[in-house]
Amino acid sequence: MHNENMNETKDRHGKVVIVSGPSGVGKSTICKEMAKRLNSVYLSVSVTTRPRSQAEVDGQDYWFISENEFQQRIDKGLLLEYAEVFGHLYGTPKDKTEKALKAGKNVILEIDVQGAKQVKRIYKDAVMIFIFPPSQRELAERMKLRGREGGQSAEERLEGASGEIAAAWQYYEHMVINDNLQQAVSEVVEIIQGPQR
Repeated sequence: MHNENMNETKDRHGKVVIVSGPSGVGKSTICKEMAKRLNSVYLSVSVTTRPRSQAEVDGQDYWFISENEFQQRIDKGLLLEYAEVFGHLYGTPKDKTEKALKAGKNVILEIDVQGAKQVKRIYKDAVMIFIFPPSQRELAERMKLRGREGGQSAEERLEGASGEIAAAWQYYEHMVINDNLQQAVSEVVEIIQGPQR
């Protein structure tokens, strides 16, 4: 093990930035906007067994793979983290993350609390940001408008969101309320650029 001098490694290596929050809170939009504003960022694309919707692009929104392929990746240790969400598997490819970090890029991982805990065990200095909705009622409205996630009702997803929000207070250092998108993006950018504890 080499001696980790924080200042040395921080300049050479990128940071891992974890962005989590309940379904419908606007995580994807915040991550995409953040990637536009920051230089040298790699926005991680997850692999999933979920069927692709007509609006989604393979390799851009997700890498859509079969359950068999997903299992092979687990067996070969190719995923940083993986989880089952609403009956489908989602995972973060390890190789692309490592490559981006070595190139000095900040890697943005948009993952759930379960995945975030797995990644934090690997990257102890990962920056953890949780995105909150302005209110539970507004989150419920957004979920009803979206109406996806394989037949899950808004009520079931909201129940899951409450559990995630409770976990957020325990595991995340930074909380951002997505009341105003541009303001939320600015706050996240400041967190990433700011000095780390």
